[in-house]
Amino acid sequence: MGKYFGTDGFRGEAGVTLTSEHAYKIGRFLGWYYAQGGTHRVRAVIGKDTRRSSYMFEYAIVAGLTASGADAYMLHVTTTPSVSYAVAGDDFDCGIMISASHNPYTDNGIKLVNRRGEKIDDATIEKIELYLGGDLEALGITTPDIPFATGAALGEIIDYAAGRNRYIGYLISLSRYSFRQFRVGLDCANGSAWMIAKSVFDALGAKTYTINASPDGLNINRNAGSTHIEVLAKYVKENQLDIGFAFDGDADRCIAVDERGEIVNGDHILYVLAMQLKKSGELVNNTVVTTVMSNLGLYRALKEAGIRYEQTNVGDRYVYENMQQTCNCIGGEQSGHIILSKFATTGDGILTAIKLMEAVIREKLPLSKLAEPVQMLPQVTKNVRVSDKAAVRDNSTVQASVRAVREMLGENGRILLRESGTEPVVRVMVEAPTVQQCEDYANEVVARICEQGLADV
Repeated sequence: MGKYFGTDGFRGEAGVTLTSEHAYKIGRFLGWYYAQGGTHRVRAVIGKDTRRSSYMFEYAIVAGLTASGADAYMLHVTTTPSVSYAVAGDDFDCGIMISASHNPYTDNGIKLVNRRGEKIDDATIEKIELYLGGDLEALGITTPDIPFATGAALGEIIDYAAGRNRYIGYLISLSRYSFRQFRVGLDCANGSAWMIAKSVFDALGAKTYTINASPDGLNINRNAGSTHIEVLAKYVKENQLDIGFAFDGDADRCIAVDERGEIVNGDHILYVLAMQLKKSGELVNNTVVTTVMSNLGLYRALKEAGIRYEQTNVGDRYVYENMQQTCNCIGGEQSGHIILSKFATTGDGILTAIKLMEAVIREKLPLSKLAEPVQMLPQVTKNVRVSDKAAVRDNSTVQASVRAVREMLGENGRILLRESGTEPVVRVMVEAPTVQQCEDYANEVVARICEQGLADV
């Protein structure tokens, strides 16, 4: 991670950590960078979520792009995966998504993707960091700043709502079945999915029931969406729906709810979709890619089904990198980032929902039955705000406490101490046979962090 960019782009409090000046400079850099050594006119596509600050950042990025001579294509309010789809399908130089995903409206972020629709490489991020930090010499720039385009070389701004519509059409085309006999609940988190998800499910014939689909710029993720799945769970149960899907702010995540109102998280989803791929002979390498945060219950179910798994660091970028290197076709996180490489280069919540619907229809079983083999162990995660994550990692007393818990748990559970890639936080995660054991063991490690003076109080 650099000073500005973490594992999922540049994210922070809008107007404080992430400012319109940052956004303008990122646009300036990208417009200049992708023009180097080429004679073509740089084309960038931009999407945003429903946060009030997204409009400010959108205009700032577009001003920077056009000032450097790049053309800016505006998708307007859309999902992160739709930006990736547009970039890869319509030959753009790069894509930009303005969103802080599941964070509250006060935060925002800038996510960048390359011409293949993948998260932008670290080498390019390092160059952007240098520019944001004012180190022009390291970039080989001998003038006071990147030169401005003038005259006919100035960039254009193009309305590109058609690109979003093509993405909707693509999603609809992926289902081999009609959803006509299903009552489906959709929690759109007052975010990017607020129109797209219903359009897709309506077109596939479902009787759709939407909640949290009235964004006002301030209510994105507020008691809504995949991070507040209890809202949809209650709604599905009270309205006797067949199934429900909740998305996050930019709709690259999906958490499901079965017909009983029970939560079906990302680990359950990975199992259900992997089983479908295995049955159809499409599970490449007979392997699922997970992160270290996946539950032991998933691993036990996969083993019982004869499916192998690999683990990566937390973050969908690491999952996708593994999938690229190994040609594995499915991977994801417990949080609901699910990547199906045959169809997308990033997590796509609406795509995930479609594929879960297909599994239910194909197997002629409710989602509860399909997910049943994954018996989740109780899991507790404690977030500790710190000013120096590396100091926690390197502290011998804290590490000794982690080792002691690991020895006590043995094969009956596990403990993980990891650094957040997007926040000044370390997370203590414990899985154990009971919730009380999880709490006790996690609190033990948190106490050591605090005793060592490493926590921000």
